[in-house]
Amino acid sequence: MQDVSPHQSEQASLQPERQPERQPELQIERIVAGGLGLGHEESGRIVLVEGALPGDRVLVEITESSKRMARGQVRAVLESAAGRREAPCKEVAAGCGGCDLQHAEEALQLRLKAEIVTDALRRISGLEGVPISFAGELPATQYRTTLRCGVEGPTATSAASTGSEQRGRVGFRKRHSHQIHQISSCMVAHPLIDELIQQCRFVGTREVTFRVGARTAQRMAIVDAQAATGERFGLPEDVHVVTQQALAQGEQAWIYEQVAGKQFRISARSFFQARPDGAEALIQAVARAVTPFDAASDRLVDLYGGVGLFTAGLNAQRSVLVERSESSVADARVNLFDLDTQIVASSVETWRPSAADVVVADPARAGLNTAGVAAVVATGAERVALVSCDPAALGRDLGLLVAAGFEVLRIEIVDMFPQTHHIETVTTLRRMSASRISS
Repeated sequence: MQDVSPHQSEQASLQPERQPERQPELQIERIVAGGLGLGHEESGRIVLVEGALPGDRVLVEITESSKRMARGQVRAVLESAAGRREAPCKEVAAGCGGCDLQHAEEALQLRLKAEIVTDALRRISGLEGVPISFAGELPATQYRTTLRCGVEGPTATSAASTGSEQRGRVGFRKRHSHQIHQISSCMVAHPLIDELIQQCRFVGTREVTFRVGARTAQRMAIVDAQAATGERFGLPEDVHVVTQQALAQGEQAWIYEQVAGKQFRISARSFFQARPDGAEALIQAVARAVTPFDAASDRLVDLYGGVGLFTAGLNAQRSVLVERSESSVADARVNLFDLDTQIVASSVETWRPSAADVVVADPARAGLNTAGVAAVVATGAERVALVSCDPAALGRDLGLLVAAGFEVLRIEIVDMFPQTHHIETVTTLRRMSASRISS
């Protein structure tokens, strides 16, 4: 079994193309992790193409290449795949790189994401035939409650590079560039954030992260500046402003959000899912994955437990939560005050495993890897729910878990990030009996 996707490992050796005028004509065969279309040159070399869909025939500009693989971008669509559309957001059409799958209709986006997961499982861990379904349907616009934006220029104060009306406007990186494409609105931003994008100017800062509570209406702006006030940026009085520097020196700031009937404190430096309806869908998928779950008696281990979303969502009365982020641990102590939860401030890799009936693991994009899988196995849990946000890491981790004696029953996709290639999954696993493993 391979540690990473063959496509990913080969991409690491790609070099900038020395003949940028080369524009081969390709038939796109399928989509792979990262939302890239895959086609073959006449020589047989694989080409991964940004902006291409399965069924497209495209003219491609090669931007990076190696002996076995190349990467490029669509220069012209010669024949369109069924489901291709013009990007509905004017900012994407103008060069914003924030949403990379808007050229596919929403129904096609879902099919492509299922294909990406299926492809990753087959190529990386040899798993085929795993049932894959979608966990409900979430709105495809105005959903993001956390958004990190750039501000053009070293400190966005130079009128030479931007007009006076544009100074301090936020944006996202342009496609294939480190430059910021300034935006006047964002199609996927929650209205509480989009209002700030439209009205405020962040002169004197390089970056701003917006975080809002969709169900509490609380708002925070985290800025990269020496000192900041809401008045300086034209922010409404309800927006709490804090600087990265102040946070680094120990200042605390948070908002509250409500998910599944519970209130969560979320600090500026704590991870939390980017939409509350998506967080609820994840809780429901995890609950299905660990069924039957007796909240009163089953022992739960919540690995990479963050601020306590799944422990609280399952109402687990006997649980251990493992989390290394100091900020998230502090939030978890607040959010889980009414539950019998042992909160362990530790990385999963250095944690000494304790016995469990059920494990929920929600690692970062890099996944569990060998150490995380070893921790899951060492708990002795029969039921495991693995939450993953990277198909390649998921494929690797499931291969490791199967080798360790687990069976993959099903995968649910929660479409947390419509208009983008990002994929969130919840996998149901069960520990196999010794007789089944030996057979």
